[in-house]
Amino acid sequence: MIRVALSLSLAFFCTALVSSAAEKPNILFIAIDDQNDWIGCMDSHPLVKTPNIDRLADRGTLMANAHCQAPLCNPSRTSLMVGLRPSTTGIHGLRPWFRDVPQWADLVSLPQHFQANGYETYSNGKIYHSIRSQPANEPNPEFQNWGSRGGVGSKPPQKLIPETPFGNHALMDWGVWPDDNDDSTKGDYDVASHAVRMIEEHPEGKPFFLAAGFFLPHVPCYATQKWFDLYPDDASVLPPMPEGDRDDTPRSSWWIHWSLPEPRKQWLDENDQQINLVRSYLASTSFVDSQVGRILDALDKAGKTDNTIVVLWGDHGFHLGEKAITGKNTLWRRSTRIPLIFAGPGVTAGQRSSKPAELLDIYPTLVDLCDLPSIDHLEGLSLKPQLQDADAPRERPAITSHNQGNFSIVSEKWRYIHYVDGAEELYDIVNDPHEWTNVASQKKSVVASMRKWLPKIDNGPVAGSGARVLTYYDKTPVWEGQPIGEDDPIPQDSPQKKR
Repeated sequence: MIRVALSLSLAFFCTALVSSAAEKPNILFIAIDDQNDWIGCMDSHPLVKTPNIDRLADRGTLMANAHCQAPLCNPSRTSLMVGLRPSTTGIHGLRPWFRDVPQWADLVSLPQHFQANGYETYSNGKIYHSIRSQPANEPNPEFQNWGSRGGVGSKPPQKLIPETPFGNHALMDWGVWPDDNDDSTKGDYDVASHAVRMIEEHPEGKPFFLAAGFFLPHVPCYATQKWFDLYPDDASVLPPMPEGDRDDTPRSSWWIHWSLPEPRKQWLDENDQQINLVRSYLASTSFVDSQVGRILDALDKAGKTDNTIVVLWGDHGFHLGEKAITGKNTLWRRSTRIPLIFAGPGVTAGQRSSKPAELLDIYPTLVDLCDLPSIDHLEGLSLKPQLQDADAPRERPAITSHNQGNFSIVSEKWRYIHYVDGAEELYDIVNDPHEWTNVASQKKSVVASMRKWLPKIDNGPVAGSGARVLTYYDKTPVWEGQPIGEDDPIPQDSPQKKR
Protein backbone atom coordinates (compact mmCIF):
# COMPACT_ATOMS: atom_id res chain seq x y z
CA MET A 1 0.00 0.00 0.00
CA ILE A 2 2.87 2.35 0.89
CA ARG A 3 4.55 1.50 -2.45
CA VAL A 4 1.34 2.38 -4.32
CA ALA A 5 1.04 5.64 -2.43
CA LEU A 6 4.66 6.54 -3.22
CA SER A 7 4.13 5.69 -6.88
CA LEU A 8 1.03 7.86 -7.03
CA SER A 9 2.86 10.70 -5.28
CA LEU A 10 5.79 10.46 -7.69
CA ALA A 11 3.46 10.40 -10.68
CA PHE A 12 1.65 13.46 -9.36
CA PHE A 13 4.98 15.25 -8.77
CA CYS A 14 6.24 14.52 -12.29
CA THR A 15 2.90 15.60 -13.78
CA ALA A 16 3.11 18.82 -11.79
CA LEU A 17 6.61 19.49 -13.10
CA VAL A 18 5.53 18.96 -16.71
CA SER A 19 2.46 21.13 -16.18
CA SER A 20 4.57 23.87 -14.58
CA ALA A 21 7.04 23.86 -17.50
CA ALA A 22 4.21 23.92 -20.03
CA GLU A 23 2.89 27.11 -18.47
CA LYS A 24 6.20 28.95 -18.90
CA PRO A 25 6.58 31.46 -21.75
CA ASN A 26 8.59 30.50 -24.83
CA ILE A 27 11.85 32.31 -25.58
CA LEU A 28 12.77 33.58 -29.06
CA PHE A 29 16.41 34.61 -28.90
CA ILE A 30 17.57 36.62 -31.95
CA ALA A 31 21.23 37.58 -32.40
CA ILE A 32 22.66 39.88 -35.09
CA ASP A 33 26.40 39.87 -35.76
CA ASP A 34 28.33 43.17 -35.87
CA GLN A 35 25.10 45.16 -35.64
CA ASN A 36 25.77 48.67 -34.40
CA ASP A 37 23.06 51.14 -33.41
CA TRP A 38 22.01 51.87 -37.00
CA ILE A 39 18.48 50.63 -36.30
CA GLY A 40 15.45 52.80 -37.00
CA CYS A 41 14.11 52.87 -33.45
CA MET A 42 17.55 53.79 -32.08
CA ASP A 43 17.65 57.12 -33.97
CA SER A 44 21.32 56.80 -34.89
CA HIS A 45 21.27 56.83 -38.70
CA PRO A 46 18.57 58.95 -40.37
CA LEU A 47 18.17 56.77 -43.47
CA VAL A 48 18.27 53.21 -42.11
CA LYS A 49 15.16 51.11 -42.75
CA THR A 50 14.38 48.35 -40.24
CA PRO A 51 10.56 48.15 -40.07
CA ASN A 52 10.42 44.68 -38.50
CA ILE A 53 12.83 45.38 -35.66
CA ASP A 54 11.04 48.68 -35.13
CA ARG A 55 7.66 46.95 -34.80
CA LEU A 56 9.20 44.57 -32.27
CA ALA A 57 10.38 47.60 -30.27
CA ASP A 58 6.87 49.10 -30.53
CA ARG A 59 5.38 46.12 -28.73
CA GLY A 60 8.17 45.86 -26.17
CA THR A 61 10.93 47.82 -24.47
CA LEU A 62 14.04 49.15 -26.19
CA MET A 63 17.05 49.42 -23.90
CA ALA A 64 18.41 52.45 -25.72
CA ASN A 65 21.61 52.67 -23.67
CA ALA A 66 22.68 49.04 -23.98
CA HIS A 67 26.30 48.03 -24.50
CA CYS A 68 28.24 44.86 -25.23
CA GLN A 69 30.70 43.29 -22.79
CA ALA A 70 33.44 43.20 -25.41
CA PRO A 71 33.72 44.63 -28.95
CA LEU A 72 34.67 41.22 -30.37
CA CYS A 73 32.56 38.15 -31.13
CA ASN A 74 34.00 35.40 -28.93
CA PRO A 75 34.37 37.31 -25.64
CA SER A 76 31.06 39.12 -26.16
CA ARG A 77 29.03 36.00 -26.89
CA THR A 78 30.77 33.90 -24.25
CA SER A 79 30.01 36.54 -21.65
CA LEU A 80 26.34 36.74 -22.60
CA MET A 81 25.83 32.97 -22.74
CA VAL A 82 27.54 32.13 -19.44
CA GLY A 83 26.86 35.32 -17.48
CA LEU A 84 30.45 36.32 -16.65
CA ARG A 85 32.52 39.30 -17.76
CA PRO A 86 35.51 38.78 -20.09
CA SER A 87 37.64 40.32 -17.34
CA THR A 88 36.47 37.44 -15.12
CA THR A 89 36.81 34.55 -17.59
CA GLY A 90 39.99 35.74 -19.30
CA ILE A 91 38.30 35.10 -22.68
CA HIS A 92 39.53 38.19 -24.54
CA GLY A 93 40.33 36.99 -28.07
CA LEU A 94 38.69 34.93 -30.79
CA ARG A 95 40.21 31.87 -29.12
CA PRO A 96 39.68 29.70 -27.08
CA TRP A 97 36.24 28.06 -26.85
CA PHE A 98 35.42 28.59 -23.19
CA ARG A 99 34.74 24.91 -22.45
CA ASP A 100 38.35 24.15 -23.38
CA VAL A 101 39.34 26.17 -20.31
CA PRO A 102 39.23 23.75 -17.33
CA GLN A 103 37.99 26.42 -14.92
CA TRP A 104 34.92 27.13 -17.07
CA ALA A 105 34.27 23.74 -18.66
CA ASP A 106 31.22 22.96 -16.50
CA LEU A 107 29.57 26.38 -16.40
CA VAL A 108 25.80 26.18 -16.88
CA SER A 109 25.03 28.27 -19.94
CA LEU A 110 21.80 30.13 -20.61
CA PRO A 111 20.20 27.49 -22.88
CA GLN A 112 21.37 24.68 -20.62
CA HIS A 113 19.63 26.29 -17.66
CA PHE A 114 16.41 26.53 -19.65
CA GLN A 115 16.73 22.92 -20.77
CA ALA A 116 17.19 21.83 -17.15
CA ASN A 117 13.92 23.56 -16.33
CA GLY A 118 11.74 21.86 -18.91
CA TYR A 119 12.43 23.79 -22.12
CA GLU A 120 13.19 22.32 -25.53
CA THR A 121 16.19 24.20 -26.92
CA TYR A 122 16.97 24.98 -30.57
CA SER A 123 19.94 26.69 -32.24
CA ASN A 124 20.29 28.19 -35.70
CA GLY A 125 23.17 30.16 -37.16
CA LYS A 126 25.72 32.09 -35.14
CA ILE A 127 24.96 32.06 -31.42
CA TYR A 128 28.35 31.10 -30.04
CA HIS A 129 31.33 32.42 -31.99
CA SER A 130 32.82 29.19 -33.25
CA ILE A 131 30.39 26.28 -32.92
CA ARG A 132 27.40 25.48 -35.12
CA SER A 133 26.81 21.90 -33.92
CA GLN A 134 27.29 19.97 -30.72
CA PRO A 135 31.01 19.38 -29.94
CA ALA A 136 31.60 15.61 -29.92
CA ASN A 137 33.63 15.54 -26.72
CA GLU A 138 31.14 17.39 -24.50
CA PRO A 139 28.70 15.34 -22.40
CA ASN A 140 26.13 18.11 -21.89
CA PRO A 141 24.48 19.54 -25.01
CA GLU A 142 24.73 23.27 -25.60
CA PHE A 143 21.37 22.94 -27.39
CA GLN A 144 19.15 19.89 -27.86
CA ASN A 145 18.38 20.65 -31.51
CA TRP A 146 20.70 22.14 -34.14
CA GLY A 147 19.43 23.61 -37.38
CA SER A 148 21.00 25.87 -39.99
CA ARG A 149 24.70 26.66 -39.74
CA GLY A 150 24.05 30.04 -41.35
CA GLY A 151 27.07 32.09 -42.40
CA VAL A 152 27.76 33.94 -45.63
CA GLY A 153 25.97 31.66 -48.06
CA SER A 154 26.49 32.36 -51.75
CA LYS A 155 29.79 34.09 -52.61
CA PRO A 156 30.98 35.77 -55.80
CA PRO A 157 33.71 34.01 -57.81
CA GLN A 158 36.17 36.72 -56.80
CA LYS A 159 36.24 39.68 -54.40
CA LEU A 160 34.18 42.70 -55.40
CA ILE A 161 36.52 45.33 -53.95
CA PRO A 162 40.25 46.08 -54.44
CA GLU A 163 42.92 44.28 -52.43
CA THR A 164 42.84 45.34 -48.79
CA PRO A 165 45.78 45.94 -46.40
CA PHE A 166 46.94 43.51 -43.74
CA GLY A 167 46.81 40.44 -45.94
CA ASN A 168 43.77 41.01 -48.20
CA HIS A 169 41.60 38.91 -45.87
CA ALA A 170 38.85 36.96 -47.68
CA LEU A 171 36.12 38.39 -45.42
CA MET A 172 37.03 41.98 -46.31
CA ASP A 173 34.52 42.42 -49.13
CA TRP A 174 31.18 44.08 -49.82
CA GLY A 175 28.78 44.93 -52.62
CA VAL A 176 25.83 43.59 -54.61
CA TRP A 177 25.62 39.79 -54.48
CA PRO A 178 23.96 37.54 -55.58
CA ASP A 179 23.44 39.48 -58.79
CA ASP A 180 20.13 37.75 -59.63
CA ASN A 181 18.27 39.52 -56.76
CA ASP A 182 17.52 36.14 -55.14
CA ASP A 183 18.00 36.10 -51.36
CA SER A 184 17.29 32.40 -50.91
CA THR A 185 20.96 31.36 -51.32
CA LYS A 186 22.08 33.51 -48.41
CA GLY A 187 23.02 31.89 -45.11
CA ASP A 188 20.78 34.20 -43.10
CA TYR A 189 17.78 33.30 -45.25
CA ASP A 190 18.43 29.66 -44.36
CA VAL A 191 18.66 30.55 -40.65
CA ALA A 192 15.24 32.22 -40.80
CA SER A 193 13.76 29.32 -42.78
CA HIS A 194 14.91 26.77 -40.18
CA ALA A 195 13.65 28.94 -37.33
CA VAL A 196 10.25 29.30 -39.00
CA ARG A 197 10.01 25.54 -39.49
CA MET A 198 10.99 24.88 -35.86
CA ILE A 199 8.25 27.22 -34.65
CA GLU A 200 5.70 25.53 -36.91
CA GLU A 201 6.71 22.01 -35.88
CA HIS A 202 7.30 22.50 -32.17
CA PRO A 203 4.90 20.25 -30.25
CA GLU A 204 2.40 21.65 -27.79
CA GLY A 205 2.84 21.04 -24.08
CA LYS A 206 6.47 22.11 -23.72
CA PRO A 207 7.98 25.61 -23.95
CA PHE A 208 10.80 26.33 -26.35
CA PHE A 209 14.03 28.31 -26.22
CA LEU A 210 14.71 29.01 -29.89
CA ALA A 211 17.86 30.85 -30.94
CA ALA A 212 18.42 32.37 -34.39
CA GLY A 213 21.79 33.98 -35.07
CA PHE A 214 22.22 36.14 -38.18
CA PHE A 215 25.66 36.64 -39.75
CA LEU A 216 25.09 39.93 -41.56
CA PRO A 217 25.93 42.81 -41.42
CA HIS A 218 29.29 41.18 -40.58
CA VAL A 219 31.70 41.37 -43.51
CA PRO A 220 31.55 40.32 -46.27
CA CYS A 221 28.55 42.63 -46.56
CA TYR A 222 26.83 41.09 -49.57
CA ALA A 223 23.21 42.02 -50.30
CA THR A 224 21.01 41.85 -53.37
CA GLN A 225 20.18 44.91 -55.42
CA LYS A 226 16.71 45.46 -53.94
CA TRP A 227 18.26 46.22 -50.55
CA PHE A 228 20.85 48.58 -52.06
CA ASP A 229 18.02 50.40 -53.82
CA LEU A 230 16.74 51.53 -50.41
CA TYR A 231 19.76 53.80 -50.03
CA PRO A 232 21.07 56.61 -52.28
CA ASP A 233 24.42 56.08 -53.94
CA ASP A 234 25.88 59.34 -52.66
CA ALA A 235 27.46 60.93 -49.61
CA SER A 236 24.10 61.42 -47.87
CA VAL A 237 24.43 57.88 -46.46
CA LEU A 238 27.72 58.63 -44.68
CA PRO A 239 28.00 59.22 -40.94
CA PRO A 240 29.66 62.45 -39.81
CA MET A 241 33.44 61.95 -39.69
CA PRO A 242 35.28 65.17 -38.80
CA GLU A 243 38.99 65.46 -39.58
CA GLY A 244 41.25 65.12 -36.58
CA ASP A 245 38.67 63.32 -34.47
CA ARG A 246 41.41 61.34 -32.73
CA ASP A 247 43.71 64.26 -32.01
CA ASP A 248 42.55 64.35 -28.36
CA THR A 249 42.77 60.58 -27.82
CA PRO A 250 45.83 58.74 -26.47
CA ARG A 251 48.19 56.61 -28.53
CA SER A 252 47.07 53.61 -26.46
CA SER A 253 43.61 53.88 -28.05
CA TRP A 254 45.31 52.49 -31.19
CA TRP A 255 46.90 49.55 -29.37
CA ILE A 256 43.60 47.67 -29.03
CA HIS A 257 43.17 47.57 -32.83
CA TRP A 258 46.80 47.92 -33.85
CA SER A 259 46.93 45.66 -36.89
CA LEU A 260 43.70 44.19 -38.24
CA PRO A 261 42.29 43.03 -41.58
CA GLU A 262 39.56 45.70 -41.44
CA PRO A 263 40.89 48.63 -43.50
CA ARG A 264 41.40 52.12 -42.12
CA LYS A 265 39.41 55.08 -43.41
CA GLN A 266 42.48 56.18 -45.34
CA TRP A 267 42.19 53.06 -47.51
CA LEU A 268 38.45 53.66 -48.05
CA ASP A 269 39.14 57.19 -49.27
CA GLU A 270 42.06 56.19 -51.50
CA ASN A 271 40.03 53.39 -53.12
CA ASP A 272 36.68 55.22 -53.37
CA GLN A 273 35.03 52.65 -51.08
CA GLN A 274 33.53 54.79 -48.29
CA ILE A 275 30.05 55.14 -49.81
CA ASN A 276 30.08 51.55 -51.11
CA LEU A 277 30.89 50.15 -47.67
CA VAL A 278 28.25 52.19 -45.85
CA ARG A 279 25.56 51.32 -48.42
CA SER A 280 26.56 47.65 -48.21
CA TYR A 281 26.27 47.72 -44.43
CA LEU A 282 22.89 49.47 -44.52
CA ALA A 283 21.60 47.12 -47.24
CA SER A 284 22.74 44.10 -45.22
CA THR A 285 21.03 45.48 -42.11
CA SER A 286 17.75 45.90 -43.98
CA PHE A 287 18.02 42.39 -45.41
CA VAL A 288 18.53 40.90 -41.94
CA ASP A 289 15.58 42.96 -40.70
CA SER A 290 13.43 41.25 -43.33
CA GLN A 291 14.52 37.84 -42.02
CA VAL A 292 13.66 38.89 -38.47
CA GLY A 293 10.26 39.77 -39.88
CA ARG A 294 9.82 36.28 -41.33
CA ILE A 295 10.39 34.74 -37.89
CA LEU A 296 8.07 37.20 -36.14
CA ASP A 297 5.38 36.51 -38.74
CA ALA A 298 5.74 32.77 -38.16
CA LEU A 299 5.31 33.32 -34.44
CA ASP A 300 2.11 35.27 -35.12
CA LYS A 301 0.81 32.65 -37.55
CA ALA A 302 1.43 29.85 -35.04
CA GLY A 303 -0.52 31.74 -32.38
CA LYS A 304 2.53 31.85 -30.08
CA THR A 305 3.26 35.58 -29.93
CA ASP A 306 1.29 36.26 -26.75
CA ASN A 307 3.18 33.56 -24.84
CA THR A 308 6.68 34.20 -26.21
CA ILE A 309 9.33 36.51 -24.82
CA VAL A 310 11.40 37.84 -27.70
CA VAL A 311 14.86 39.23 -27.05
CA LEU A 312 16.82 40.72 -29.94
CA TRP A 313 20.45 41.75 -29.50
CA GLY A 314 23.63 42.60 -31.37
CA ASP A 315 26.94 41.20 -30.14
CA HIS A 316 28.82 44.51 -30.64
CA GLY A 317 28.92 47.46 -32.98
CA PHE A 318 30.97 48.36 -36.05
CA HIS A 319 32.80 51.47 -37.25
CA LEU A 320 32.35 52.55 -40.85
CA GLY A 321 34.98 55.28 -41.03
CA GLU A 322 34.30 57.01 -37.72
CA LYS A 323 37.44 57.49 -35.61
CA ALA A 324 39.47 56.83 -38.81
CA ILE A 325 38.80 53.06 -38.87
CA THR A 326 36.40 50.36 -39.93
CA GLY A 327 35.52 47.34 -37.81
CA LYS A 328 34.99 46.91 -34.09
CA ASN A 329 37.68 46.60 -31.37
CA THR A 330 37.23 50.04 -29.81
CA LEU A 331 35.68 51.34 -26.59
CA TRP A 332 33.66 54.13 -28.22
CA ARG A 333 29.94 54.24 -28.90
CA ARG A 334 30.03 52.93 -32.46
CA SER A 335 31.69 49.74 -31.22
CA THR A 336 29.86 49.17 -27.90
CA ARG A 337 26.28 50.45 -28.32
CA ILE A 338 24.01 47.73 -29.62
CA PRO A 339 20.31 46.98 -30.11
CA LEU A 340 18.69 45.25 -27.12
CA ILE A 341 14.92 44.78 -27.28
CA PHE A 342 12.59 42.69 -25.13
CA ALA A 343 8.94 42.03 -25.97
CA GLY A 344 6.29 39.65 -24.66
CA PRO A 345 4.84 38.57 -21.31
CA GLY A 346 6.06 40.70 -18.42
CA VAL A 347 7.38 43.47 -20.68
CA THR A 348 5.68 46.85 -21.02
CA ALA A 349 4.96 47.78 -24.63
CA GLY A 350 6.13 50.97 -26.33
CA GLN A 351 8.88 51.83 -23.86
CA ARG A 352 12.35 53.26 -24.39
CA SER A 353 14.72 53.15 -21.43
CA SER A 354 17.83 55.30 -21.16
CA LYS A 355 19.14 53.32 -18.18
CA PRO A 356 22.50 51.62 -18.78
CA ALA A 357 22.16 47.96 -19.77
CA GLU A 358 24.58 45.21 -20.68
CA LEU A 359 24.37 42.03 -22.74
CA LEU A 360 25.46 40.39 -19.48
CA ASP A 361 21.99 41.24 -18.16
CA ILE A 362 20.12 39.02 -20.64
CA TYR A 363 20.75 35.77 -18.72
CA PRO A 364 19.41 36.96 -15.33
CA THR A 365 16.60 38.90 -17.01
CA LEU A 366 15.21 35.85 -18.84
CA VAL A 367 15.57 33.74 -15.69
CA ASP A 368 13.63 36.42 -13.79
CA LEU A 369 10.89 36.85 -16.41
CA CYS A 370 10.35 33.08 -16.63
CA ASP A 371 10.53 32.59 -12.85
CA LEU A 372 13.28 29.97 -13.10
CA PRO A 373 15.66 29.08 -10.25
CA SER A 374 18.46 31.62 -9.92
CA ILE A 375 22.06 30.88 -10.90
CA ASP A 376 24.68 31.89 -8.34
CA HIS A 377 27.56 32.77 -10.66
CA LEU A 378 25.83 35.43 -12.78
CA GLU A 379 27.47 38.88 -12.82
CA GLY A 380 24.68 40.65 -14.69
CA LEU A 381 21.57 42.31 -13.26
CA SER A 382 17.97 41.57 -14.13
CA LEU A 383 16.40 44.25 -16.31
CA LYS A 384 12.90 43.26 -15.22
CA PRO A 385 12.41 46.53 -13.27
CA GLN A 386 13.21 48.60 -16.39
CA LEU A 387 11.15 46.31 -18.65
CA GLN A 388 8.14 47.05 -16.45
CA ASP A 389 8.95 50.74 -15.91
CA ALA A 390 11.54 52.32 -18.22
CA ASP A 391 12.44 54.89 -15.55
CA ALA A 392 13.05 52.39 -12.75
CA PRO A 393 16.37 53.24 -11.08
CA ARG A 394 19.57 51.38 -11.89
CA GLU A 395 22.72 52.50 -10.16
CA ARG A 396 25.30 50.43 -12.03
CA PRO A 397 26.69 51.67 -15.37
CA ALA A 398 27.35 49.52 -18.43
CA ILE A 399 30.91 48.17 -18.56
CA THR A 400 32.75 47.04 -21.70
CA SER A 401 36.27 45.64 -21.79
CA HIS A 402 38.66 44.88 -24.62
CA ASN A 403 41.67 42.90 -23.39
CA GLN A 404 43.04 43.23 -19.89
CA GLY A 405 43.16 46.75 -18.48
CA ASN A 406 41.00 48.46 -21.13
CA PHE A 407 37.49 49.47 -20.06
CA SER A 408 34.60 51.69 -21.05
CA ILE A 409 32.13 52.78 -18.34
CA VAL A 410 28.82 54.27 -19.55
CA SER A 411 26.17 56.00 -17.43
CA GLU A 412 23.16 57.98 -18.63
CA LYS A 413 25.36 61.09 -18.93
CA TRP A 414 28.99 60.01 -19.43
CA ARG A 415 31.32 57.61 -21.18
CA TYR A 416 34.60 57.07 -19.38
CA ILE A 417 37.42 55.08 -21.01
CA HIS A 418 40.45 53.70 -19.20
CA TYR A 419 43.35 52.19 -21.15
CA VAL A 420 45.90 49.69 -19.90
CA ASP A 421 48.62 52.34 -19.62
CA GLY A 422 46.41 54.56 -17.44
CA ALA A 423 45.36 56.98 -20.19
CA GLU A 424 41.78 58.19 -19.92
CA GLU A 425 38.98 59.71 -21.97
CA LEU A 426 35.63 61.21 -20.93
CA TYR A 427 32.70 62.16 -23.13
CA ASP A 428 29.45 63.96 -22.36
CA ILE A 429 27.23 61.57 -24.31
CA VAL A 430 24.13 63.74 -23.86
CA ASN A 431 25.62 66.85 -25.47
CA ASP A 432 28.31 65.09 -27.51
CA PRO A 433 26.72 61.80 -28.65
CA HIS A 434 29.34 61.30 -31.38
CA GLU A 435 32.09 61.46 -28.73
CA TRP A 436 34.15 64.01 -30.58
CA THR A 437 35.49 65.97 -27.59
CA ASN A 438 37.48 64.29 -24.82
CA VAL A 439 36.85 66.33 -21.66
CA ALA A 440 38.77 64.12 -19.21
CA SER A 441 41.23 66.89 -18.32
CA GLN A 442 38.39 69.34 -17.64
CA LYS A 443 36.10 67.06 -15.57
CA LYS A 444 38.45 65.43 -13.08
CA SER A 445 35.77 64.87 -10.44
CA VAL A 446 33.58 63.03 -12.96
CA VAL A 447 36.56 60.94 -14.06
CA ALA A 448 37.24 60.02 -10.43
CA SER A 449 33.62 58.99 -9.85
CA MET A 450 33.49 56.88 -13.00
CA ARG A 451 36.88 55.30 -12.32
CA LYS A 452 35.43 53.71 -9.17
CA TRP A 453 33.37 51.36 -11.37
CA LEU A 454 36.39 49.68 -12.93
CA PRO A 455 36.00 45.95 -12.22
CA LYS A 456 38.02 44.67 -9.27
CA ILE A 457 38.60 41.41 -11.16
CA ASP A 458 40.70 41.99 -14.27
CA ASN A 459 42.15 38.69 -15.43
CA GLY A 460 44.57 38.41 -18.30
CA PRO A 461 44.11 36.07 -21.26
CA VAL A 462 43.67 32.39 -20.43
CA ALA A 463 45.94 29.70 -21.84
CA GLY A 464 45.26 29.12 -25.51
CA SER A 465 44.17 32.71 -26.16
CA GLY A 466 44.75 34.09 -29.61
CA ALA A 467 43.54 36.47 -32.34
CA ARG A 468 43.21 40.16 -31.43
CA VAL A 469 44.85 39.79 -28.05
CA LEU A 470 46.77 42.69 -26.49
CA THR A 471 48.98 42.22 -23.45
CA TYR A 472 51.09 44.72 -21.52
CA TYR A 473 54.43 43.76 -19.98
CA ASP A 474 56.91 46.14 -18.33
CA LYS A 475 55.06 49.10 -19.82
CA THR A 476 55.36 47.62 -23.30
CA PRO A 477 52.21 46.78 -25.28
CA VAL A 478 52.33 43.46 -27.11
CA TRP A 479 49.87 42.96 -29.97
CA GLU A 480 49.36 39.32 -30.96
CA GLY A 481 52.82 38.43 -29.68
CA GLN A 482 54.63 41.39 -31.28
CA PRO A 483 55.86 44.32 -29.13
CA ILE A 484 54.70 47.78 -30.17
CA GLY A 485 57.66 50.13 -30.01
CA GLU A 486 57.40 53.61 -28.58
CA ASP A 487 58.19 55.12 -31.98
CA ASP A 488 56.41 52.60 -34.18
CA PRO A 489 54.10 54.38 -36.65
CA ILE A 490 50.42 53.57 -36.41
CA PRO A 491 49.81 51.01 -39.18
CA GLN A 492 48.05 52.52 -42.19
CA ASP A 493 47.42 55.76 -40.34
CA SER A 494 47.80 59.03 -42.17
CA PRO A 495 50.05 60.76 -41.47
CA GLN A 496 52.19 58.07 -39.88
CA LYS A 497 53.68 59.80 -36.91
CA LYS A 498 54.18 59.27 -33.21
CA ARG A 499 51.20 60.33 -31.13
